[in-house]
Amino acid sequence: MRASLALLSFFLLGLIATGSVSAYFNVTYLSTRVVLTNSTTAHVIEGVQLYVSNGSIATYTQDRQAFNLSLESWQKVIGESQYLTQHILNPKSSISNFTFLPGPITPAGGGGGYASLTMSYDANNITSFVSVAPRKFEYRINSSIFNYLHTASGESLFPNARLTLTVPNDTQVVAVYPLPDFPQPNSFGQYSGGSFSWYSAEPLQNFNFVYIITQTPEQEVVQYFNNLYRNYGTLIYLLVVVAVVAIAAYLYFRVLR
Repeated sequence: MRASLALLSFFLLGLIATGSVSAYFNVTYLSTRVVLTNSTTAHVIEGVQLYVSNGSIATYTQDRQAFNLSLESWQKVIGESQYLTQHILNPKSSISNFTFLPGPITPAGGGGGYASLTMSYDANNITSFVSVAPRKFEYRINSSIFNYLHTASGESLFPNARLTLTVPNDTQVVAVYPLPDFPQPNSFGQYSGGSFSWYSAEPLQNFNFVYIITQTPEQEVVQYFNNLYRNYGTLIYLLVVVAVVAIAAYLYFRVLR
């Protein structure tokens, strides 16, 4: 019996010495930046701060250098799928232009290190808007876009997370709830600056963010043609092809004559 215990102790010490026992990953922080535009699509950049133990550095490095390792594969490796996923999306819409970049490890004191995993994508139908005056549009964040911590009382940020909304230049913010942790309003209760941040565990179930964008005449023209192409792009392309074919056929038969 004593011999067995001694052998087991020797085996555990061997595991500790090789670092196998200390092999783990731990998400320490999540940051989400939503870049709002003068359309209903927003660009989202999410950064997951990951602690990599000394015994997991080799695994992380190998997976980082692997080709075509999917986001789902990384979720299985890290075991933190609630952090390593898209947190800004419209349930009735989709995302596009998704990219995922696991960064290098920065050594930490006492072994192990930290790495940043960055997701970038475009989320559609994040806002809705109405015209309130000539070239003036009021945008409102859809309250169902958040995909963080689902609680009995509603949606909220993770305890170790930050959400930042960045609005276009010369944007007038007319309503915001809950009040952002940064920046603070002026003495008239108004906000200046292009970015608004909410920190850890902020409740989001009654989130409200409304802003007004005033377009210049040039922007109005560009926006008109962008909307025209977005709504009728395929039809326009087909009409151009038909016109080119018709012109080529006309020139061909005219040369034959």
